[in-house]
Amino acid sequence: MTRFHDHRFPGESVAYRNARDKLLAAEVDLRREVERVAAMRRALPQGGTVPEDYEFDSADGSVTMSSLFASGHDTLALYSLMFRPGEKPCPMCSSMLDGLDGNARQAGQRLSLAVVAKAPVNEIREFAEKRGWRHLRLLSAAGNGYSQAYFGENAEGNQLPMLNVFTRDGQTIHHRYATELMFALAEAGQDPRHVDMLWPLWNLLDLTPGGRGDWYPDNHTT
Repeated sequence: MTRFHDHRFPGESVAYRNARDKLLAAEVDLRREVERVAAMRRALPQGGTVPEDYEFDSADGSVTMSSLFASGHDTLALYSLMFRPGEKPCPMCSSMLDGLDGNARQAGQRLSLAVVAKAPVNEIREFAEKRGWRHLRLLSAAGNGYSQAYFGENAEGNQLPMLNVFTRDGQTIHHRYATELMFALAEAGQDPRHVDMLWPLWNLLDLTPGGRGDWYPDNHTT
């Protein structure tokens, strides 16, 4: 059996080390596969041209999609938060965004990032304040067709948790990537897991003996 290193933990048995080395081999293979898929993602050609310069509502008034690209950045990531007017936001989206808020400033060094919801911006900001979000840029798509065009909403008006990536070349904005794994049939007993790599909660639980279990987070803020 391959031995990857000489580090040993206090009290570990030979059986534990053998099982751990077998798992470690699988983790090395997984690391290689994650990078292979990431390279494929980076190599995607330009997608379709964005049909219009969508206008969103923000805390600072109306902003266009083109203006969301910060100076020096040609990449924009927009996450569609499932949050309709007068309703409660999706607790799963909220959990994922809890983690993303903490990294928003670091992400902002490489790209532009914003969260879009169908609810009016005052409702989004009120929820964000309760949630403790401080760094995410929050936008309302209540007055435009962005959500329908980029699968943040289906034909029945139900909200969808889609992450889209766009790039700008001069004055032209192209679609480059979306978390379409959401639309692919999941394995039995699994959720689509389309944004799980962004989500600290599930990555942490996957490292524990109990795993994810039959459990979902809620929107409690205390």
